[in-house]
Amino acid sequence: MNFRLRVWRQKSSDEKGRLVDYDAPDISPNTSFLEMLDIVNERLIERGEEPIAFDSDCREGICGTCSLTINGEAHGPSHPGAACQLYMRRFTDGETITVEPFRARPFHFIKDLVVNRGALDRIVQAGGFISARAGSAPEANSIPVPKHDADRAMEAAACIGCGACAAACPNGSAMLFTSAKVSHLAFLPQGHPERVTRALRMVSAMDAEGFGNCTNTYECEAVCPAEISASFIAKLNREFARASFAKKLGD
Repeated sequence: MNFRLRVWRQKSSDEKGRLVDYDAPDISPNTSFLEMLDIVNERLIERGEEPIAFDSDCREGICGTCSLTINGEAHGPSHPGAACQLYMRRFTDGETITVEPFRARPFHFIKDLVVNRGALDRIVQAGGFISARAGSAPEANSIPVPKHDADRAMEAAACIGCGACAAACPNGSAMLFTSAKVSHLAFLPQGHPERVTRALRMVSAMDAEGFGNCTNTYECEAVCPAEISASFIAKLNREFARASFAKKLGD
């Protein structure tokens, strides 16, 4: 298969960027999108040109680092799935493919297709954890958890923190990410002691990072590689309202 790539090239945040055209001939349809970029980079290096900078790690849809916007869609046209799980057979032979970095105000630009998504880490650091010492692992059934709550906690915990939700949202909102991180602990008894401070601190951190507000466009849900439901945003709103009321009562 042969492709024409239009790739965003920008050396740093201090310089202007632009879309640069590259040919990608003789690409196997079974090649993943990131492998295709590797092939293009090898050819650029052979010609003495600077390779395209992009992020990747596990290449199995687990780590969330492959933050690419492909033809205007976060992670590309094949959902659910991360960019590393996208294969070239998903495109048409001879197609022009536009590749850009995730664009959201809190995602600070680094180079080419690489952005700093540390804002998401700081939201988790604000309260997305259990600080109480738990000791050794308890027997599985020593703390009964209703199956519905366990299932919902597992669904929320599947979030890989890639940031596609914020990149796809027209408001640059991180509500889906934050709601998943708040909810998966709120459903479990181990997360209840810090339930109030968790919701307040994580929402405060999200706002401080400059993420926008949710206006229910559901673009976040559509591009999420882990298929996190937007219903968790309603759960976050309830957790935040509950925490705000408890704080007023001095709980």
